[in-house]
Amino acid sequence: MAIRNVKRLGEFRGALVLVGAGKMGSAMLEGWLARGLDPKKITVVEPQPAKTVKALARRGLKLNPKGKVGVATTVVVAVKPQSASEALPPLAKYIDKTTLVLSIMAGRTIGFLEKSLPAGTAIVRAMPNTPAAIGRGISVAVANAKTSKRQRKQASYLLAAIGKVEWVSDESLMDAVTALSGSGPAYIFLLAECMARAGAAAGLPQELAIRLARETVAGSAELLHRSDVDAATLRQNVTSPGGTTAAALAVLMGPGGFDQLLTQAIAAATRRSRDLAG
Repeated sequence: MAIRNVKRLGEFRGALVLVGAGKMGSAMLEGWLARGLDPKKITVVEPQPAKTVKALARRGLKLNPKGKVGVATTVVVAVKPQSASEALPPLAKYIDKTTLVLSIMAGRTIGFLEKSLPAGTAIVRAMPNTPAAIGRGISVAVANAKTSKRQRKQASYLLAAIGKVEWVSDESLMDAVTALSGSGPAYIFLLAECMARAGAAAGLPQELAIRLARETVAGSAELLHRSDVDAATLRQNVTSPGGTTAAALAVLMGPGGFDQLLTQAIAAATRRSRDLAG
């Protein structure tokens, strides 16, 4: 089920704790505030906060609070996965049986989270990607059995602040999700790199080749985003029989070409995700 971006988060009730305000955590925070979430409802736990996060403290956001803290409606865990063992146990002070924990840590399974958090905690595991920084990401989420429909909806609202949201019921799919959409932006950036190098090899000035590759990849992605037509049809629309595009596609779509390479690449990333999850 796909959840489209929600416009406002003003109806969010209770307190929200964000643990980790790095690139992805900060992107989520910016998205929530842009959609009307009251900074006074937010607590950020981040040992090295950026200036922008520090500035939000003047608007009522609580930053690294000391002393007594209250139970949160939602705790969002956005720390690096290698920090999970140290970061998760102290979160018990924010959690009771009504709290949702939303984790965007790569590779950390629901089982791992359940062992590290108080018994009976409602948990949603999600995998966003880096276009979240401009509100154009996509996240895939899976919930444990303790998560209510209301909490799933709440997780959708929070994730939709950085892009679209998809839900799956089988957590084992998250390794392939990580390989496709989680790592996917790197594949697109590599395409732009390779196109620029190929253009320079064909005789274009290097800086012009870089600009042409960048704008072609960005513009084509935006066309795909705005169009109701599938990618295969858009490709066919550009390809005239016997033309230059057809000559190039004969190479890219031939034996050992683009399709085969990407299939192998995503399979390798899926295997690595499983290895990292243990």
